[in-house]
Amino acid sequence: MNHERKDDELTSNMEDYLEVILNLQLEQRVARVKDVAQRLNVKMPSVTGAMKGLAEKGLVNYERYSYLTLTAAGEKIAQEIGERHKTFYNFLTKVLELDHKTADLDACRLEHATSRKTFDKIKEFTNNYNK
Repeated sequence: MNHERKDDELTSNMEDYLEVILNLQLEQRVARVKDVAQRLNVKMPSVTGAMKGLAEKGLVNYERYSYLTLTAAGEKIAQEIGERHKTFYNFLTKVLELDHKTADLDACRLEHATSRKTFDKIKEFTNNYNK
């Protein structure tokens, strides 16, 4: 029996936490619970609960009163989510010419709800799109 973690076991909220931690690490070198809470506009206990769950899945290194770091597996997922967000954002702004705020909100929704096949087609289309 295979007990490896599958990406589809993650909720969109869990994916958002991973993406935010990666972005914070890239921007400020470290991620803290309070920074994640502020970025996602949630309470610190919500972040703490999520970090415990992500740590159990082997995606985040979490200890109370310490910095948050992604494991190699967590970083890989966060990078994939970031790529999906960027691709959908570019599609929505360049191809559909949506405003930046709408595109960012919708890209966040699409990054979690779209199949790999659809994502790959949109990415290919957007990369080859010339207006």
